[in-house]
Amino acid sequence: MLFNLLQVQAAADTAALAETAVAPIQEKTLNLIDMATAGGWLMIVLLILSVMAIYIFGSKWWMIHKAGQIDKHFMDNIHDLIHDGKIKSATELCQRYDSPVARLVEKGIERIGRPLQDIQTAVENMGNVEVARLEKGLPMLATIAGGAPMIGFLGTVTGMIEAFFRMSTAGNNIDITLLSGGIYEAMVTTVGGLFVGIIAYFGYNYLTSQISNLVFKMESTTIEFIDMLHEPAGE
Repeated sequence: MLFNLLQVQAAADTAALAETAVAPIQEKTLNLIDMATAGGWLMIVLLILSVMAIYIFGSKWWMIHKAGQIDKHFMDNIHDLIHDGKIKSATELCQRYDSPVARLVEKGIERIGRPLQDIQTAVENMGNVEVARLEKGLPMLATIAGGAPMIGFLGTVTGMIEAFFRMSTAGNNIDITLLSGGIYEAMVTTVGGLFVGIIAYFGYNYLTSQISNLVFKMESTTIEFIDMLHEPAGE
């Protein structure tokens, strides 16, 4: 009788172990929304900075793209109109283009009749105004590129402090999940800050390179315009 009971108990234990062995293990998956929520209120700050960076990059890219579009025969047409004495027509041609290059030439045409040094100074001053207009907003993008990672690190430090505080108040009931959960939440802000900073950094460098190319084109146009004024009227 006792032997039969032991056999029944052993069979029950074996069945229980088999059910435990075949029980499906639920895997946890990372979700962007869950990660952003775990990061706390600093993720809201990083979200705002990312929206600002995308807006600045998009608006400046469009402005630079439009500024660089001008007819390749523009200076040839200006040359012909000026040497034909059609100053008003040359000014009207410049006004058709919403471009820094056209505005520089227009400023120089308005000064025709004055000493060449005065014309060159006026064109250079206008060039400085156009460059300042193109660079407007870039310091903010550079600030986001440098500030977003630091905000992320701040969230990491505060998250680690909170994790160790929970462990210190747990007493003898320390659970590894207290530390791992706190580290997970802390690292989320670092990832968010680096993500925003990298986007802003590459966007800033791209825009500055495009502005440099446009400035080179403006300088070349200025030299060409001044040389044009040095030519004899009969040419």
